[in-house]
Amino acid sequence: MESSTLLGKEWQTLQDNHEQHEQNALFIKLACLALSIAGLATGLPLTWIAFTVLICWIQEGIFKTYQSRLADRLLSVEARLAQPNPTPSAMQLHTDWLASRPTGGALLGSYLVSALRPTVAFPYLPILLMLGLGRWLSWL
Repeated sequence: MESSTLLGKEWQTLQDNHEQHEQNALFIKLACLALSIAGLATGLPLTWIAFTVLICWIQEGIFKTYQSRLADRLLSVEARLAQPNPTPSAMQLHTDWLASRPTGGALLGSYLVSALRPTVAFPYLPILLMLGLGRWLSWL
């Protein structure tokens, strides 16, 4: 099969997966909001609601890290497709990722960096701030 055809198929698959990760991230946000509202409605302690919010936030950070790896490979494939005679390096997502995969603390750090991006931190940080405000007001 021609190299540009393989790269095109890889690009389409990666793009579809990239968009699926975006949908998964939105689902996590909506589930977190629903769980927070349900927790407040049922009188669950604010600490448990905050813990649930943190778990959702971390989970989305992990999804966004996966998504960024797909984006890196997408950019690589696009660069190859832009060449007059694309180099035959299709279907190398995991090989490329393994070559640059962080380990241990660096991997956890990449999850944290993803989680702290503003598009990820919203709505988790506002929910946590509201819970903190609610707790503070209950002490007054």
